[in-house]
Amino acid sequence: MSPLIDFEPVGRRGECPKDETLQGCARLLGVGITSLCGGIGKCGQCIVQIVDGHVSAPTPEDAEYLTPDAIAQGYRLACRTIPLADCRVRVPLESLTSPQRMQVEGEETPVAPDPLAKSYLVTLQPPSLDDLRADAGRLANALQEQHHVTATRVDLDVLREISSSLRAHIDRESGSWRVRVVTREGEVIGLLPPEASPLGLAIDLGTTKIAAYLVHLASGRTLASHGLMNPQIAYGEDVVARIALAEQDEGKRSLLRQLVVGAVNEVATELCSRVEAEASQIVDMVVVGNTAMHHLFLGLPVRQLGLAPYVPAVTSALDVKARDLGLQLAPGAYVHLLPNVAGYVGADHAAMLLATQIADLRGVVLAIDIGTNTEICLANEGVLTSTSCASGPAFEGAHIKHGMRAANGAIERLRLVGDKIEYQTIGGVPPVGLCGSGIVDVMAQLFLAGVLDRQGRMQDHPRVREVDGVREFVLVDELPLLSGSASEARRSAIVFTQQDVRQLQLAKGAMRTGIEMLLSTSGRKVEEIDSVIIAGAFGSYIDVSSAITIGLFPRLSLERFHQVGNAAGMGAKLALVSRAKRDAAQVLASRIGYLELAAHPLFSATFAQAMLLG
Repeated sequence: MSPLIDFEPVGRRGECPKDETLQGCARLLGVGITSLCGGIGKCGQCIVQIVDGHVSAPTPEDAEYLTPDAIAQGYRLACRTIPLADCRVRVPLESLTSPQRMQVEGEETPVAPDPLAKSYLVTLQPPSLDDLRADAGRLANALQEQHHVTATRVDLDVLREISSSLRAHIDRESGSWRVRVVTREGEVIGLLPPEASPLGLAIDLGTTKIAAYLVHLASGRTLASHGLMNPQIAYGEDVVARIALAEQDEGKRSLLRQLVVGAVNEVATELCSRVEAEASQIVDMVVVGNTAMHHLFLGLPVRQLGLAPYVPAVTSALDVKARDLGLQLAPGAYVHLLPNVAGYVGADHAAMLLATQIADLRGVVLAIDIGTNTEICLANEGVLTSTSCASGPAFEGAHIKHGMRAANGAIERLRLVGDKIEYQTIGGVPPVGLCGSGIVDVMAQLFLAGVLDRQGRMQDHPRVREVDGVREFVLVDELPLLSGSASEARRSAIVFTQQDVRQLQLAKGAMRTGIEMLLSTSGRKVEEIDSVIIAGAFGSYIDVSSAITIGLFPRLSLERFHQVGNAAGMGAKLALVSRAKRDAAQVLASRIGYLELAAHPLFSATFAQAMLLG
């Protein structure tokens, strides 16, 4: 008989298949437990506490990430632990993905609404013995007569409900039928109640986060927005892990696709409920994401994306029926996917450039969308060249000893004043780790204080100590061992180690290499850059001065830097509400030249230099 698992405090309870780990069981029950390594016991982020019940014995991986006292209190790695009987499991705050900060805000670009999906209020006379026209023909005739709009076809699913929809809305005084007809490029794609407004949904499908925007199509106004974790994260932190999983068999690829489709359906329903609307009013949708997320969402092959020369299955813009993807929107709704650029530069990059209007800017402009995979574009007097940097997840806290995502308790700002540490945590609660912006601050402060030299070597300081042959800087002093927090049970202090320095050097080195190589191949120098646009969730919170200090960004005056938030999401919204912007995105993508960094003869030398601090 399968054991029954009760996950606290999320309130999820259900059976766990025999020999399945707690991490696997959590996935099945919809409990979001952080897994930076994809569940192979290499990140130590999926810590849970066994409150009641019997589980498998601690593993070597448990011993690596948990103290003996923590193990004695019932703490385990969820990915290494198999329940042997009914269990009650507490998931600590820092192990949950759901309360993490979501980034959906961005700088809006004004645009005159001109959506592809348009609606018309139509009045029809019911059939009679003297007028036996079919319902579809009657509708098309009325649309032409009243609005001079020609409908050459009707979506099959609309046809399946056309008769009931027309007869559901009768004017009591005249006895006529009244309905709002939604058309797209000559096709009737939806029939709505007369008072309903056609809505659109813009989705920025990120590797880590999904940002969703519900839009009133006629006015272009954003009615509601929401950010949520990409549920695929439970199966791998980066696209490489997900590509590998997807290629194991068709079932795994289908699973990854269904996870995202389910999340989009849920967020569509949630956003519509906020404005007292129905998901069936969503008649058009735009999705942007990196090439791997794009392919997984559509169920396209991804194996070739993980192998040189990293060729996509398709780069052109696509229009797909929403129902063919499993999306529960209006019967004939379409999903438009902006064009990809290359294997690791996707539609989200084109959307970001569209929103920032970089193609229209004169001079030398650098646009950086920071993430696990960072995309950079150099606009050199209107000539666009882009590249992709495998900056890794260090900026999001992965592979950092006490790193974490931007959740309550994460140190997001830090200053070193003499021997004293001043810091700010998300939510104003006691610290449990470091998120990306805090990690960059730590590196900058240690470099400015001389604790780190240019090579990143940690020097002597009252707060520097050596543990098992590795130097580390103590940020938060010893914490008492309390049973209520996994973070306190598994460590005595929050530290920044020599190995953490190396991880951040690799991440910042990759990104800075991309910047330098773009400048070099364009015949430009750092001092010629007129402005730097910083996009993305991490880019929204980073302290630019700290990033300049460690050499992540070029040493330019602060007024040349502009943090624009989720520009990819803003670009998706532009393409949703404007036919012209949708066309402009395709033209823009065709103009982008792609630079493959690893193939450049100066890559290794540039990367070695970019690793240096300052």
